[in-house]
Amino acid sequence: MVIGEKMTTPNTSKDAGELAAELVERFSDHVDLSEDELAQKIDKLASEFKMPLDEAQRSVKNNLMSEYDIEEDDVGEGGEPNSHVLVGEINQDEQWVDVTVKVDQLWEPNSDSIAQVGLVGDESGKIKFVSFETSDLPEIKEGQSYELTNVVTDEYDGDYSIKLNRTTGINPIDDDVEIGENKETMTGAIVDLQGGSGLIERCPEDGCTRVLRNGRCTEHGEVDGVDDLRIKAVLDTGVSVQKVIFNAEATEEITGISLDKAVEMAREEMDRDVVERKIRKMVVGKYYEITGPMLGDNLLANEFEESPQTDNAEAVLTKARSI
Repeated sequence: MVIGEKMTTPNTSKDAGELAAELVERFSDHVDLSEDELAQKIDKLASEFKMPLDEAQRSVKNNLMSEYDIEEDDVGEGGEPNSHVLVGEINQDEQWVDVTVKVDQLWEPNSDSIAQVGLVGDESGKIKFVSFETSDLPEIKEGQSYELTNVVTDEYDGDYSIKLNRTTGINPIDDDVEIGENKETMTGAIVDLQGGSGLIERCPEDGCTRVLRNGRCTEHGEVDGVDDLRIKAVLDTGVSVQKVIFNAEATEEITGISLDKAVEMAREEMDRDVVERKIRKMVVGKYYEITGPMLGDNLLANEFEESPQTDNAEAVLTKARSI
């Protein structure tokens, strides 16, 4: 099924040489690197281990950071100017961007490593931000508007956030930025589940919520994962196709399967995929009215209820079975 152009990752149109050149530029202030050698490493990961090119680039970057003891905050985007974006336009992980926002609310951090956490917003909606103690940044104030430069995007369960780092510029502005709402309500049939649905594992490191692949985090390498539960659904509204994310709480509500139950199911069957298969049987082909914020190109299911099936129910089920 083709959902739309936003399904592609930002680097999939670039070849190994172009991605290697980006890494040389990003590390140019710290170490001299061979573009040809990096291109060979990226190409090897892509060809021998079937990694997507953007993930192969990220793996090589992480190895370089470890080899030369360089921090993530220090490599940025190689001196290229960041894009200035609206928070509602953020739909990619690990992008360096600038935003103009107002601080909507601050929360009490739940970790000693976090200096500040809360919500900021602009006309397109709101987004979570995190500032870490190690970044040693000035505090931002609730109700104040700021120009934030050189922040890094992050993704968790389809929910995007921004991370302030030691290179982030925090510039108060006099303009009062208006914060808009970005909630949407859509009704349609769930016709498929995407990969990464069901019982998954996330990286346990502070500030990192990446989903592990074969026990590895793209940022921190091999780690002992933390179990989580989610649904990445494809909703057919009859007019368009929309990606919908159900977090652990919403997944339990729609299926009756809690995280503890999912772990038990996987242990009994000695197969984590049993959870995804069970969920698929329960939700695919059913109609729902779903309300929540648009986070990039994902609809986050905050509220939902099953809707009566319409006259084309059989057509939708046929579509679902053919995927």
